[in-house]
Amino acid sequence: MEAGRELRAEALRLAEDLRRYQYEYYVLGRPSVSDLEYDRLFDRLSALESRYPELKTADSPTQRVGSDLEAGFEETAHTVPVLSLDKAYSVAEVVAWMRRLPPQTVFSAEQKIDGVSIVLYYENGVLARAVTRGNGFVGNDVSENVRTVRSVPLRIPYEGKLAVRGEIYLPKKDFELLNKTLEVPFANPRNLTAGVIRRKQSREAAVVGLRLFVYEGFFEPPLPDQQAVFEKLREYGFPLNPHTVFLTADEERLRSQIEKETRGRPLLPYEIDGLVFKVASTAEREALGYTEHHPKWAIAYKFESPTGETTVEGIDVQVGRTGRMTPVARVAPVEIGGSMISNVTLHNQDYIDLLELSVGDRVQVSKRGDVIPAVERVIEKNEGAPVYKMPERCPECGAEAENAGAHRFCPNGDCPAQKRGRLKFFIGRDQMNIENLGGETMDFLIGKGFVSFPPDIYRFDYTKLMKYDGFGEKKVESIVRGVEKSKSQPFAKVLVSLGIPELGPKAVSLLIDSGLTSIDLWLEAAEKGDESVFLSVKGVGPSIAASVIGALNRPEMRGMIEDLRRCGLSFECGKRSSGTDSRFEGTSWCITGSFGHFKPREKAQEEIEKRGGRVVAAVSSKTDYLLAGEGGGGKRGKAEALGVTIIDEQRFLKMIKGEE
Repeated sequence: MEAGRELRAEALRLAEDLRRYQYEYYVLGRPSVSDLEYDRLFDRLSALESRYPELKTADSPTQRVGSDLEAGFEETAHTVPVLSLDKAYSVAEVVAWMRRLPPQTVFSAEQKIDGVSIVLYYENGVLARAVTRGNGFVGNDVSENVRTVRSVPLRIPYEGKLAVRGEIYLPKKDFELLNKTLEVPFANPRNLTAGVIRRKQSREAAVVGLRLFVYEGFFEPPLPDQQAVFEKLREYGFPLNPHTVFLTADEERLRSQIEKETRGRPLLPYEIDGLVFKVASTAEREALGYTEHHPKWAIAYKFESPTGETTVEGIDVQVGRTGRMTPVARVAPVEIGGSMISNVTLHNQDYIDLLELSVGDRVQVSKRGDVIPAVERVIEKNEGAPVYKMPERCPECGAEAENAGAHRFCPNGDCPAQKRGRLKFFIGRDQMNIENLGGETMDFLIGKGFVSFPPDIYRFDYTKLMKYDGFGEKKVESIVRGVEKSKSQPFAKVLVSLGIPELGPKAVSLLIDSGLTSIDLWLEAAEKGDESVFLSVKGVGPSIAASVIGALNRPEMRGMIEDLRRCGLSFECGKRSSGTDSRFEGTSWCITGSFGHFKPREKAQEEIEKRGGRVVAAVSSKTDYLLAGEGGGGKRGKAEALGVTIIDEQRFLKMIKGEE
């Protein structure tokens, strides 16, 4: 039986009224009807939808109650930037950031809600999906659970596509009440919120009472500033934090705001773990740009972290792959924030001098950002002990150390610690990813003198290991397979693996996309000392350009590159080592959506690149293929318009297996 015109009209009217009442109650905090009246209308709409399922829409208010269906939490690719923020642990660091801005710059001061970051994707005014931050590129689709959050608009008056970033949280009072009922209580509201967001049945999430604050909207074309974004989001019914204020670059006003928020923190109905400061102007944000990890136009100030007291038992100096010498305090084990701390970095000599730190001192140790252990202050001095001074020579090789800025370096490129660090970096998961050749095996190879430089990894006869305990025939065979397989890594991976300071995957990708598609082009630019080749690429700054030119002009680096090239590694886009699969050579691919076999979807990118293909960020007339998974968004439409071949996951699997 189908619903008649009158029943359809009644369902539409009920849904519209209930949406308005939900917004008044959960966003504005000013309900206009009683709970009894609201429940009566809600029950009537539920009854109509139950009897006539065609009346139920994706944005119906009844969706708030959730369902008993199991959620799979598929991985979904983000179509907007979901970046981390630079961190500051003192007011002085925030002031230093602000001083780099022009005097009249307007920026926001927002509370950093201690919850779960979420991106809401709307299509033609309806909430299409809600995705967790994940790794910043791919997150989990938790739409069914997020639809139960009553302050999340299910419909907005906006045509086209809109992405909105926000934070889902649980008020303190609700957390305390709910936590008392749990067999295993949660440590804080954030952990409980994260657990609720990933409940398998959305009906369970619906009863918890999660809330939302939004802080960013991605409009096309972009709006002029953050104030305009907030006005639009407020107009569309999104809840914004009323404590957000806008400031100019005034040090006194900034300090006053931080003090005010710090004092008021205990009185808030929800948890915050810091403040976020962002430049308001869209144009100024673009001008300031980004680093490899975060925007330069924003910074997060973290409140005081968990602390503990302990004693400094000794100080060691560690030497990294770049030669940087880092002092590390060995402290009597102390539990802080649920983990046992026994080693704490001391950064450099300036930091030690600031603390006036000596071996034997009683110190306060914190977990900055609840992650990184740090010595905050000396509580009780070890009387008579001198302030610790870093050695004038490298503790590993004895070379006379050199100072560069605030840090001390070992200048000896043949230093055993640097060699060890470079080799372990080279084989790492995010670099050459040499399977079955782990850190312990590498330490053994280095200790026996079998391997000193990356090319040695490809020249060594691993059958020689079989005379040593722990290296049976199968293990040796697996190492050899891993080494051979790594030769198929694409040029971009090989370039990152060289360990050039400041040259990470993002910068490498940008520079290759700009036309630097072979190592010879890189070497030519470096030899000429032409920084403009690198600086002309948006997102690549002077420090990266200088580091690349300096590294590639060193004879030992050029020698290593030539050795690795002779070993069969790829130093040109599309070029493969002999005997490797090159079926995608010369083709350009774009990837969109989420996949069943490739989680995260970077795994699909690896399959393309190791067969000679090139992966680009956006579809263009030069793109040969669009690999399209679930929830692909607008890239599919653009590919269809441009005549780009669209490949689904099943066909792609056949292609990489050689079946098509």
